[in-house]
Amino acid sequence: MFDPLDVPADQRAALPEAIKVPSGHHLAFAWVGSGKLLYECRPKAGNAAQLEWVFIGPTAQLTDRLGRAMGRYFVPPATWESSDGSRVTGAQLAVAPAAPGSIPLQLVKASAAGKAGQLSAVTYIQRLATRGGVPSAATCKAATAGTRTQMDYAADYLFGTAG
Repeated sequence: MFDPLDVPADQRAALPEAIKVPSGHHLAFAWVGSGKLLYECRPKAGNAAQLEWVFIGPTAQLTDRLGRAMGRYFVPPATWESSDGSRVTGAQLAVAPAAPGSIPLQLVKASAAGKAGQLSAVTYIQRLATRGGVPSAATCKAATAGTRTQMDYAADYLFGTAG
């Protein structure tokens, strides 16, 4: 399993600028998310004659690098919840391309939304090393309009704190 904590700082520095955590924050811990991403086949915004898969939300388990359950990731709103009951909600700030067939890399601004605990001080979350999660555009057509599909995905979530 990929362990972002083992990646040297100079390699982390090679991340796309758009998804870098602002200076003054540091990596506190990293978890691996794996689960399903839900999409619905809907008319494309601005062009109702075309259809596209629209992201509805995730249902994922979060584990540490040894595979131990640490929490979950779900919506609404986008929420990361620790097994200690602490949680944060996130607002997407930026995305960057990932490997073909994988959801984009992402930077999220986190806000505490639960009781005090491991996630209470988290200010930013990066989604890196994404694997899968993208439905085939060819499967969203008139015959499937309004249907939903779930795609398997995995990603590394890096949690940053101020200081």
